[in-house]
Amino acid sequence: MNRLASETSPYLRQHADNPVDWYPWGDEAFARARAEDRPVLLSVGYSACHWCHVMAHESFEDPETASDLNGRFVSVKVDREERPDVDAVYMEAVQALTGHGGWPMTVFLTPDARPFYGGTYFPRTDTHGMPGFRRVLAAVDDAWHARRAEIEQQADALADAVARRVALPDDMALSKSPGVAEDLAPGLLEEAVAELGTRFDREWGGFGPAPKFPQPTLVELCLRHHRVTGRETSLVMATTTLGAMAAGGIYDHLGGGFARYSTDTTWTVPHFEKMLYDQAGLLRPYLGAWQVTAEQQWLQVVEETVGYVLRDLASPGGGWCSAEDADAEGEEGRYSVWTPEEVSAALGPHLAEVACEWYGVTARGNFEGRTILRRPLGAPLVRPAEVEEARRLLLDARTARVRPGLDDKVLTEWNAMFGSSLAQAAAVTGRGDWQEAAVGAARFLLAELRRADGRWLRSWQDGRARHLAYAADYAWLVDYFTRLAELTGDAEWLAHARATAHAMLALFRDGDGPLFVTGADADALVVRPMDLLDGAIPSASSVGAGALLRLGALTGDDGLTDAGESLVALLAPVAARHPLALPTAVVAAALAGGGATEVVVAGDRPDLVAALRRRFEPTVVLAWGQRTPTPLWEGRADGFAYVCRHCVCGAPAAEVGALDQRLDDELGADRARALSGRAGDAAGAGVEQEHP
Repeated sequence: MNRLASETSPYLRQHADNPVDWYPWGDEAFARARAEDRPVLLSVGYSACHWCHVMAHESFEDPETASDLNGRFVSVKVDREERPDVDAVYMEAVQALTGHGGWPMTVFLTPDARPFYGGTYFPRTDTHGMPGFRRVLAAVDDAWHARRAEIEQQADALADAVARRVALPDDMALSKSPGVAEDLAPGLLEEAVAELGTRFDREWGGFGPAPKFPQPTLVELCLRHHRVTGRETSLVMATTTLGAMAAGGIYDHLGGGFARYSTDTTWTVPHFEKMLYDQAGLLRPYLGAWQVTAEQQWLQVVEETVGYVLRDLASPGGGWCSAEDADAEGEEGRYSVWTPEEVSAALGPHLAEVACEWYGVTARGNFEGRTILRRPLGAPLVRPAEVEEARRLLLDARTARVRPGLDDKVLTEWNAMFGSSLAQAAAVTGRGDWQEAAVGAARFLLAELRRADGRWLRSWQDGRARHLAYAADYAWLVDYFTRLAELTGDAEWLAHARATAHAMLALFRDGDGPLFVTGADADALVVRPMDLLDGAIPSASSVGAGALLRLGALTGDDGLTDAGESLVALLAPVAARHPLALPTAVVAAALAGGGATEVVVAGDRPDLVAALRRRFEPTVVLAWGQRTPTPLWEGRADGFAYVCRHCVCGAPAAEVGALDQRLDDELGADRARALSGRAGDAAGAGVEQEHP
């Protein structure tokens, strides 16, 4: 057993019995490399990564490969989910070297942590033009001893390249005035949706070819565009995509929740791992689609996705676990696929016939002789009573199978992401059990992942919290606590949000630049990366900007509002040229450009609160419940709703109809601002023409 046995990461502990003499990332490993003048082999992956498991079985469990590693290298294993800073730096190196990236990531470093060679998955032996891992190890070892000067030059050059790739681009550095964001914001949404129109798959939804990722923020942009402009084309892009995903095999039709992505155009064959952050991201557009259309199928997806997380990802200690693996019993997807015989054994002849017809289960199957359950494109998703009975029985039968592995670490960022989405869902649906779960998870984070001095930590497992939290952890916590304040009306959550927001700016922002990944108090890496562009998870700078603007509007804290506006000002020019690289910045820009619409409901008026929550109003912030000493609450009489912008309010509304009229007036103002923007009607017309 090596040094990984005591780590909090399940992924690292999976490698504790490898014959490889693994180290976790830290001073001990690099001190040994310096003392023995050895290169470092850095292997980065995560527990739900299928090809990480393949490389582990082929190479890291192989005694001969382990002997090569142990005799020539110092081997370091990193969970990218616990250490996104390490992952970000060395992924840039691999992409600079190879033009692409992915996991497992395999990088060779000098003892001072400079990368000099790397790639992703290496097979154990030469395969399909890929060099075998043992041959790579031998070549690197030979170069280390015979061509050391070349390696040093390569390491210097690559370190410089990484520094350039993670630095603030010159064109962003020139745009630090909030006025830039205000000028660009009205056109950003139009430009983003126009570009989405050129990529939209009209038949199967999504934006681009296979492999298809859910990309929930892009769907949310379409819903927001429809809300502002009233155009049906953007709503069609959103609902077509949401419908195709919910019908496809990427969705778990028995237990709820979404797999990571689809390998094909039709959303049928996923990589079966389920990530908490995907559930968090997808809740929002499905919830929004239900608010916009009132179609029950979208609420069904929301209910089942929440049900999956609360049932299957709940950590016994509190919070939610990170992911479920793709593999079970050594086979990818084995847990989730069916044969007609298995369906019949679980249901009996009549219900089996009903279920097989509904879910397309055939003897031929659609995945290696078995069937991934799915619905035909455009077919109803809401189940009749008999199908619902069959679904429950199939789910019961499936629970008797060997489950995929569970990554039971609790990550602050991902928990805050899901908690924020759950708080919004609880508000819109009125589900008290969801509100209780959202509040309970926040109290767990406060108790277990925040040090006595207030510093947040990244990861918790089995009673232990480790690793300084990153900018993304802080940004999502600010959003989470703000959403809880809007959900509960409890001023406690605004206090937590403000404290976390000010700490985020102090730790992760240097002057008026974007947010760094790591805090000012973190151990130094080769470079200090910035968190700028959206990937599978939105960037901390964009999330932080939006969260600061919402919180600033609710609290009247001008410092937070100014910080949010300046972050958007940095991101907006790049978003204007590449809106789909920064879709979360486009979302945040709507708050910076026209400002949030502030609604105050004073006194005990649950009818007015509920009326607001029924509407899809993503740029509205809600103050209700406990009064706070802020400008937003000054002079507000109990029993009325006030619709405001920049704390300037219109006439109070005493009835639901009057509140709806005030909000409709604000919608008209937003529409006028959007249509007078830089992109104007031209971009929208492009969408109309692309998708008549």
